[in-house]
Amino acid sequence: MNTIIQDILASDRTHKEKVAMLVLKIKNNDNLLALLFELLKTGTDVEKGTCAEVMKFVSKENPGIMIPYIDVLIEYINYKAPRVKWGAPESIGNLAKQYPQKVENAIPYLLKNLDDKSTVVRWCAAFALTEITKYNLGKQEELTGTFSGLMEKEKNNGVKNLYIKALKTIDKQRK
Repeated sequence: MNTIIQDILASDRTHKEKVAMLVLKIKNNDNLLALLFELLKTGTDVEKGTCAEVMKFVSKENPGIMIPYIDVLIEYINYKAPRVKWGAPESIGNLAKQYPQKVENAIPYLLKNLDDKSTVVRWCAAFALTEITKYNLGKQEELTGTFSGLMEKEKNNGVKNLYIKALKTIDKQRK
């Protein structure tokens, strides 16, 4: 692992500070992104969670640099560590607007996370699914049809609101 990443992770900084520093370093040197993805594969669960969180922010600010790693993100959507289950789907959701066809392979994995007991995991999966649905016209019909059933069984209003908002956006797109 690169010494820059090691030094940041081993520092006495708070988790939030470590994430912010890693995001900044990757923005200034996208070669570090490959090393971060390597750590996602080989690190401890804590390190993997930090990597996934960094990827969430990087994908939001610069989705294009994440394209070579979409398959790895998809592979980790259902990883056992909760922070990975949060970050990987949010990264997919952040990529969906510009690369809707490239992230559609994530759909079955995201659907699986909608049954998770964690509200945050369900919210992140719903976020990614709704983003894919808004921008992938080929998947819209299939996914919007499942949203009403998902809304019925979902108990958390924040998650439900993602579906409602996406359906309103799609409805406007169709007019």
